[in-house]
Amino acid sequence: MPIPTPGQDETKDEFIERCMGDETMKEEYPDGDQRLAVCMTQWDERQERGEKVQRPQREIRMAEIRAVEPVGDEHEMIVEGRAIVYESPTELYEINGIKYFEVIARGALEGADLRDVPFKYNHSDNVMVMARTRNKTLELIPDEHGLLIRAKLANTTAGRDLYELIRRGDVDKMSFAFTVDKDEYDRKTRTRRILRFKRIWDVSAVDMPAYDDTYISARSWVLAQVETERRAAEAARRQRRALWLKTILKGD
Repeated sequence: MPIPTPGQDETKDEFIERCMGDETMKEEYPDGDQRLAVCMTQWDERQERGEKVQRPQREIRMAEIRAVEPVGDEHEMIVEGRAIVYESPTELYEINGIKYFEVIARGALEGADLRDVPFKYNHSDNVMVMARTRNKTLELIPDEHGLLIRAKLANTTAGRDLYELIRRGDVDKMSFAFTVDKDEYDRKTRTRRILRFKRIWDVSAVDMPAYDDTYISARSWVLAQVETERRAAEAARRQRRALWLKTILKGD
């Protein structure tokens, strides 16, 4: 079987994740670093041919969520949490004892598209939307510390079930899906700094079995940084060797 090539609608993260797990790739390139390099080359060659991916790259991060005990209207089901915390380093991933971090810069939400954001369960399109900014059942509240969310869940079977699970603590995590407009990377501290969000796609209550899946994009992003650093180190090594050979030849 041929090695994978990027699909028309795949983001870079999605392709690298698929490519790294492909059985043909595992058989032909059992070394993980070598396999990643081949996958990155496949992506780079596609980009050089001008086959740009159209779908924006979405990423997902975790946060806490809790149920608010009803006051007055006992049928009102309110959940809230802080989805984004500014200037708080978060460990994204660790590879061979090296940790990679992410920080969301203060004000990163300024100018972001927050016009129509749904509240979901596990980011699924197969479950009814529980609340939405469009009809004001979901509030996104940017402040100096980040972003608060407050959702009034729909009085449906799914809404009531989710509220009860959050209230009991069975579901105590939330995450938000986003695309980045501008970021930067500090190689010395291995920290990605998100300077500006482009869009918040949804906020979701998530259960723990989904936890690992939410970090697929984070893992892929870190692997890409590892490969970039490896290539830079290899280029520096070749340059040092070329200078050394040049010095030796001059000596002769």
